[in-house]
Amino acid sequence: MGGSPGHLRSAAARPATGVPAVVRSGDRVMTSATGLQLPRQLSFERWLGIGGQLSEVCTSAAWCLGDWLVFGERAYAGRYRQAIEQTSLDYQTLRNYAWVVRRFGMSRRRDTLSFGHHAEVAALPEPEQDFWLRKAEEHRWPVKQLRRQVRASLAERAAGQEDPSGPSPRRDDCGVVSLQIRLSPSQLETCRAAADKANLSIEAWTVLALEHAARHGLARALTAVS
Repeated sequence: MGGSPGHLRSAAARPATGVPAVVRSGDRVMTSATGLQLPRQLSFERWLGIGGQLSEVCTSAAWCLGDWLVFGERAYAGRYRQAIEQTSLDYQTLRNYAWVVRRFGMSRRRDTLSFGHHAEVAALPEPEQDFWLRKAEEHRWPVKQLRRQVRASLAERAAGQEDPSGPSPRRDDCGVVSLQIRLSPSQLETCRAAADKANLSIEAWTVLALEHAARHGLARALTAVS
């Protein structure tokens, strides 16, 4: 984007990018790389509409960035990481986006729900993902409500499957390994903070962390062998 960080310009003057514009020609709402300038006289309906458009832009951007990184990983192995480091994008955030993208093919993404809705259920098997997204769609749940519903269901399931002999790996009907992990209060707090920073549920973050550790361990093992 050209110009200084404080330079304001109408969104209508920008070239089409495939995402909804926040303003139309003649509006006095102005955008810049550092924020949004709103006129003092702005109706509630117009203000609400701008918020909806901004929300759509954010959701679209998360999906697009995830797709972009996945493409780079496949097409430019060994070079995409260096390219990303030359941009202002955060690599770990992109990895989070890419993980959700891999869990949801284009045909399974619901445009009536946000990227955050999908991220909340990304760690679940596909049938459960579809079930919870359908419920969120039908009841118009915000992300926090979906998170509460999913966590309550998982807690209820864990209580019903608890084994007196102690925690052990189990495999459910969908072929997904379920693990019980014991953490100290400080460890749990650290994990929750990391999950919140990544804008993921702790369940989704845990799956991502395990996958990342596994890939890193395999890469080190292959390097040692070679």
